[in-house]
Amino acid sequence: MSSVLIEKKGNIARLILNRPDKLNVLGLDMPAELKRCTDELKNDNNIRCVIITGAGDHFMAGGDIDYFKTLVDAYAIEGEAALPDDMFGVLHAAILNITTMGKPVIASVKGAAAGFGLSLMLACDVVVAADNAVLSVAYCKIGTTPDGGMTYFLPRAVGQKKAMELALTGQQFSAKQAETWGMVNYVVEVDALEATTAELAQKLCDGPADVLARTKQLLNHTYDVSLEDRLEEEAANFYSSMLKPDFTEGVLSFCERRPAKFN
Repeated sequence: MSSVLIEKKGNIARLILNRPDKLNVLGLDMPAELKRCTDELKNDNNIRCVIITGAGDHFMAGGDIDYFKTLVDAYAIEGEAALPDDMFGVLHAAILNITTMGKPVIASVKGAAAGFGLSLMLACDVVVAADNAVLSVAYCKIGTTPDGGMTYFLPRAVGQKKAMELALTGQQFSAKQAETWGMVNYVVEVDALEATTAELAQKLCDGPADVLARTKQLLNHTYDVSLEDRLEEEAANFYSSMLKPDFTEGVLSFCERRPAKFN
């Protein structure tokens, strides 16, 4: 069975990390599967919201240490030639798919979220976490620097000093702490995680899809532009929104005191 699954129901898709017997750790074939699935969801115009979650009791507990052990053993014999030519290109393409797809992506997190699992969580647009979630940057614990965009997303979420602390110590922290620091949007009881995530996904699906996509794009590039350029981009996007039926519906529904029915 594939290490990553897609389930579609109406306009909502669930991308499921599917190695529950190993805490959904990032196995050898999972990078390619993540890219394949995120490619599909990015290009599926019928899907208006994506939920990323883990099968079983955990989100993703980082990389597969058993796989790393085979690399360590091979390196001891063969040297650098034993290491894969491209360990990161496919994996990081999946992260870029998540951040650039024109639809909201929700991380629904329970249990362990460590290493690349935390990077994957942070790459999502919104995070709903169960109160049993245990998180960690973790990379320094196995003697490596972060990947998956961790050093990009983490300081933007929690600030430079807190990011330094979490990355340099590899300490574990709770969902509640992550919420306080700005990494998590909602913390709910574990039994309510699936329902809360589904409710949020439906709310996002009911929003103006084009507007949400362009808002996501603006926010994801907010550190790359000057204020002057951003003001021009905001003006252009607002004007473009005014030309679309969703703007008319939004204004009329507000004036008529009824729920909006966006296209």
